[in-house]
Amino acid sequence: MVTERLQDDTAAAVADTLAIGPFSAADTLEGSFPKGWRPMTFRGIRNTKYRLTSSEGTMVIRADAERSSSGLIYQQDIDLTEYPVIEWSWRIENALENGDVTQKSGDDYAARIYVIFDYELSNLPWGQRNMIRALRTFYGQVPARAINYIHATNAEPGLITPNPYSDLVTMVVVDSGINNLGQWRSFRRNIYEDYLMIYEEPPPTVRGVAIMTDSDDTGETVTAFFGDIRFLAE
Repeated sequence: MVTERLQDDTAAAVADTLAIGPFSAADTLEGSFPKGWRPMTFRGIRNTKYRLTSSEGTMVIRADAERSSSGLIYQQDIDLTEYPVIEWSWRIENALENGDVTQKSGDDYAARIYVIFDYELSNLPWGQRNMIRALRTFYGQVPARAINYIHATNAEPGLITPNPYSDLVTMVVVDSGINNLGQWRSFRRNIYEDYLMIYEEPPPTVRGVAIMTDSDDTGETVTAFFGDIRFLAE
């Protein structure tokens, strides 16, 4: 009976967690992409370099951006009524001096977690639909609705603001400044509640999660590391 109860508890614990970025358990060779993740690139822009590497004995993702912008994306449908909370960690090696979350010229971030939603263009006003189509023509992958959890050099944590390129993408500052450079930082956000607060409606299905380090607008160089990413039932 005790054994059966322990097995049931273990199964429940597994069901409460959805690991989409278990980088620490990676069985692929150092220097490659983690299993299930693929590049998220933009036309005409140099790619950021991503690779698995060891940090303090644990496998993580290293991102090096040099006047570049791209991400790594994991595509999976996630129901936020079942898994509303996301947890992750990152380490920022240096800050972007000219980063500015309110300006296109400063729309770069040492690290961000990019949550992409299944939002149909038909739900948008005519002008926004055309804007998204135009952006996709020039840049490729542009979501109709997304939330970015970011490290912003010159903005205080807690700031929530539209992206300067598209007000359909919302930037949420969770980390900032230079005081914690070189240190691992852990974060937890309730995406369901964030979406409801920002868009004033229940969230659609999450279609994918990306990690991203970019410096194409500022023309700077930055390095960051990303640890494990998981969704929680609460």
